[in-house]
Amino acid sequence: MTLTGLHHVSAITAHIADNKRFYTETMGMRLVKRSVNQDDVRAYHLFYADAAGSPGTDLTFFDYAQARRETPGTRSVTRTGLRVSGEDALRFWAQRLTAAGVAHAPVTERDARLTLDFEDAEGQRLMLVDDGGLGDAPVAWSGTDVPAEFQIRGLGPVVMSVPALDGTHVMLVDVLGMRAVRTYTGPSGATVHVYEMHEPGTHAELHVAVEPDAPVVRPGAGGVHHVAFRTPDEAQYHAWSARLTEFGLPHSGEVDRYYFRSLYVREPGGVLFEIATDGPGFAVDEDPATLGETVVLPPRLESRRAEILAGLTPIGA
Repeated sequence: MTLTGLHHVSAITAHIADNKRFYTETMGMRLVKRSVNQDDVRAYHLFYADAAGSPGTDLTFFDYAQARRETPGTRSVTRTGLRVSGEDALRFWAQRLTAAGVAHAPVTERDARLTLDFEDAEGQRLMLVDDGGLGDAPVAWSGTDVPAEFQIRGLGPVVMSVPALDGTHVMLVDVLGMRAVRTYTGPSGATVHVYEMHEPGTHAELHVAVEPDAPVVRPGAGGVHHVAFRTPDEAQYHAWSARLTEFGLPHSGEVDRYYFRSLYVREPGGVLFEIATDGPGFAVDEDPATLGETVVLPPRLESRRAEILAGLTPIGA
């Protein structure tokens, strides 16, 4: 069994309409699924991705209007990478973010790659990273003014923080089959350990900063809820479920999200992981040409449509 890379990152927002404007208009991503949190249908679940909603390109948000702002700290995902191709793309994005009034760091080299750090209005910590052309090419989105050659290519790497490495290392290497490939010094001065899935490239990397003296995160808006890894098919998905059980790890059991199948497990450092299948995909219940234009619900929730829609905040077309 092999995890083939990052599948999606799910985060929290308290301002869903502003969130939608930022990721679709400023960042040029396509809203490919407008649905609800299947575990709490009072909240939207919006998925931003490439034009096709390809696995590995999804940055998703749960909508909790009453959520307090996250207080950053360890035992959490601390920065989400968005892949772009080449230095010219990073220069384009630096100019675009400046024009949009979004503060950002200068383009800098980190872990031998050019990187541009920035945050959205709620403090969601992001970085644009030159992926060197590695990883699946995205499907370009025609509904944005971002030129195709500069559009976001997908996720990666994801950076997380733990107070101690030992348990997390065992989970990543012995249970999940990742490879520890190198270290570097992060912006805070912490040692960051790079773990690789399946093949080289930012699309298949998890970076673990060890920060024993950092405060523990207080979760909230502007923070990440969980990070998901790709498994290619249901056969491997079932095998992962059995493997987690074999290692005696508490996990969610198999969960059918309709658009993909999920397993959830919390690693020893406190970060919530998900293993998700590549399919069936977002076109299972929508025309690919009109993804994300209306609220869609998995079949088990469809009978409650009127009730669910009445509880959602309008966010516009």
